[in-house]
Amino acid sequence: MIKNYILALFTALFCQFSFGQSNYSVSPIPFQQFTATLPVQGTQDDINSNVIQLPFNFDFYGVIYNQIVVSTNGYIDFRTTSANQFSPWSFTQSVPAANFPVKNSILGCFHDMNNNTGLGYINYGIYGTAPYRKFVVAFNNNPQFSCTTATSTIQMILYESQSIIDIQLIDKQLCSTWNGGRAVTGLINLAGTAGITAPGRNTGAWTAFHEGWRFTRSGYTTGDYQFVKCDGNSDGVEDFNLQVVQNDLVANGAPGLTFYANLSDLQTQTNSISGLNYTNLISPQTIYTMMNGMVKSIVLTVIDCSIDVDTDTVASGLEDANNDTNLANDDTDMDGLPNYLDNDDDGDLVLTNVEYVFTNKNAAALMDTDNDGKPNYLDNDDDGDGVLTFMEDYNGDGNPANDDTNNNGVVDYIDPFNILAADSNSFENAIKLFPNPVSEMLNIENTSNYNVSNVSIYSISGALVKEINSQNSIQTIPVSDLQTGLYFVKIQVNDEVKNFKFIKK
Repeated sequence: MIKNYILALFTALFCQFSFGQSNYSVSPIPFQQFTATLPVQGTQDDINSNVIQLPFNFDFYGVIYNQIVVSTNGYIDFRTTSANQFSPWSFTQSVPAANFPVKNSILGCFHDMNNNTGLGYINYGIYGTAPYRKFVVAFNNNPQFSCTTATSTIQMILYESQSIIDIQLIDKQLCSTWNGGRAVTGLINLAGTAGITAPGRNTGAWTAFHEGWRFTRSGYTTGDYQFVKCDGNSDGVEDFNLQVVQNDLVANGAPGLTFYANLSDLQTQTNSISGLNYTNLISPQTIYTMMNGMVKSIVLTVIDCSIDVDTDTVASGLEDANNDTNLANDDTDMDGLPNYLDNDDDGDLVLTNVEYVFTNKNAAALMDTDNDGKPNYLDNDDDGDGVLTFMEDYNGDGNPANDDTNNNGVVDYIDPFNILAADSNSFENAIKLFPNPVSEMLNIENTSNYNVSNVSIYSISGALVKEINSQNSIQTIPVSDLQTGLYFVKIQVNDEVKNFKFIKK
């Protein structure tokens, strides 16, 4: 099985979105492993645990929960009535399905595991400081039923205040001789009618190693405008410059906004806030404005910036990348998560705490390998070679930080001279694209003995914009529907991947 979720599975991402039955979306994240030391109680084979109290309220499919149970078969169940009850292990359905045997659950990796061997263990733990804590459930080397030498190590992480769910598939091996080797990673609601899975991780026989997936609620923060400031003197009160709000919401040359401290004032168009400076009374506090005939809420929040909210080693107060005092409108990788809450600020699948380094221990300058003015931790192409960092995971283990294809002691994602970035893998020059620039159709010249089976096109920001999968060899790529600009192409030939770039004119 192909273990790298980027090379083999990322191309299925948009297909997962097409279910339309869930307001969750899924995206790849860097591999990260947590330590959990509190044992889950009541974990016999095919049994759900005792009820576990969450340290915070958590929103799952629009319902608030503060308790869970953990199944020995790899999932978190929000139905506390299932505590100490039988946990299903056999299934054939794909998610979502009304007859799926598990409901209202986070399917970290739902498959039949045997917890009676004494070899593996299930723990939980709590990380961070309120209101940004993480609750972690960890399965460590748990044997699979009927194949005790095949083990599974997985983690599920719930984020306080954000309704975010991370799943880390640390090492999920395969037992193909039992229950068809079927396993699934994803979410399913109480009725079974809504659900979403990680790409390629719906019900089927698969393995995974060092994979990370994040499930987020689209629109979870509603349509409010968030304005988050550091608390300068720990009193919960700050002066907010509402010009920042205007700059974000109003196009140049359009009339300015009028702000009101409460909804009734807006409705009566009285007692508007004078000027563009406002001191909050509480935190968070909502003030209001009118945009295009619709009420727009502005949420003013003051936070303690001595807390490194996302534990990425960058102080929260330094994550105001645009220097406008609002931490909530800095989202370098455009993943919907502002930098102060994101431990991979540039979305390149290398953790920020790995990239947040200085030129030397006495220098104030952050590392900027390609000298493009963007430090590596905010740059998704660190070496400026035209290959996005997340594509430079040539050994296929989900971690671009340990690839050195030319053995020169410099990892590939910060080495513009690595051999694969120059498009010379084992196929050498057997695959070419033309014409470039292109307006209508991109042609693939393939002189190898293998078919081109998968093609993925990414925007300059790393977003997947087109994919083609075929049992026959792909020879052309229609691009007339793409906007003008630079794009990256990932082509899979046999078990190898080649990266190209082209300009759509």
